[in-house]
Amino acid sequence: MAVLLLLTIYIGFIGLGIPDSLFGPAWPVIYKEFGVSLASANYVSFVISGLTVVSSLVAPSVIARLKTAKVAALSTALTATGLLGFAYAPNLWWLCLWGIPLGLGAGAIDTALNNYVALHYHPSQMNFLHCFYGIGVSLSPAIMSLALQDHNNWRAGYRWAFYIQAAITLIIVLSFPLWQKVHPEVKEEKATVHSHPGLMELLKQPLVLTTCLVFMGSVAIEITTGSWGSTYLVNAKNLSPELAAGLITLYYVGMASGRFFGGIAANYWRCWTLIKLSVSLTIVAIGILFLPLPELVAGFALFLLGFGNGQLYPNLLALTPVHFGKEASQTVMGLQLAFSYGGGLLLLPILFGYIAQAFGSGLFATYLLVLALVTLVSMLMLLYLLKQAGIKQQ
Repeated sequence: MAVLLLLTIYIGFIGLGIPDSLFGPAWPVIYKEFGVSLASANYVSFVISGLTVVSSLVAPSVIARLKTAKVAALSTALTATGLLGFAYAPNLWWLCLWGIPLGLGAGAIDTALNNYVALHYHPSQMNFLHCFYGIGVSLSPAIMSLALQDHNNWRAGYRWAFYIQAAITLIIVLSFPLWQKVHPEVKEEKATVHSHPGLMELLKQPLVLTTCLVFMGSVAIEITTGSWGSTYLVNAKNLSPELAAGLITLYYVGMASGRFFGGIAANYWRCWTLIKLSVSLTIVAIGILFLPLPELVAGFALFLLGFGNGQLYPNLLALTPVHFGKEASQTVMGLQLAFSYGGGLLLLPILFGYIAQAFGSGLFATYLLVLALVTLVSMLMLLYLLKQAGIKQQ
């Protein structure tokens, strides 16, 4: 039963990943169909990301009342609703409207399942969990690439994604009896929410803020790549939309591969070793993007970028109960995800949208490098603060 529950959680994370990488590959076609500016994608991103931040912050109290399984099912159902709405949206403003359930669903399930796995499983399982997220975000550009081959029919891509998401919702609902049988102590979640420091008190702690900055930088690299990578390849490299979507898929395949590797390596290496490897590979991959090389090399660079950057998030999340204690982990994790979404998913990718509109999407690699350096500096600060607090690297 424990294995079956873990498999269900993994499948739930495929559902988290599916909506995250559909919009970027579709946008080069959508904005022309709707007759809006390139930077108009920011309106949709703002709605989705803003609601995701809100959802991740209120998730601990919702989880205390409904428990993790029901929150996961409800969240996946919300994202499925949003995907179906996108498939039939007549204009940009309807995309923004259907972004509301997408954002609310994403933040809640992310907080719920991440904390559940961090509390009940080995760090290797956190890597495998996010490997399945990588599978989800790898599926989406591939689905959209196929849909775009049929006369740029991006709406079909969203419909296909909806069918998958609806099936995942049903699987989670059918798994409800497993959760209490495998980990009945999940009832402690309610006590956890009320027994640790509040949000404002935690935000005053430099260790919490610095950790959040590391997450924000890493997620900003991921979302900027997924949201604007296709546009960069189409506008700056003159590739077709379907080929660009296919190359962006390599980023997500690299992410899934890196997290699968991390799941195995976490049994032999410390999480911090994998985090340092992650930042190093990310900088190397971005450096390759600067080189005037053929399409295949760009694809390799995107794969390496996903492989490297993808390992930071799950390994640092797995250390949350270690760094801040089990009682505070869920609220700290909510803050980490709020910064990830607010800065990494919302503000920083949107900022590049305005930069691309004003100066061209050719600055894509430069922008990623700046984000990588911010992540590196934040990571070094975090290591220093952990040393000062007497917390050993694990």
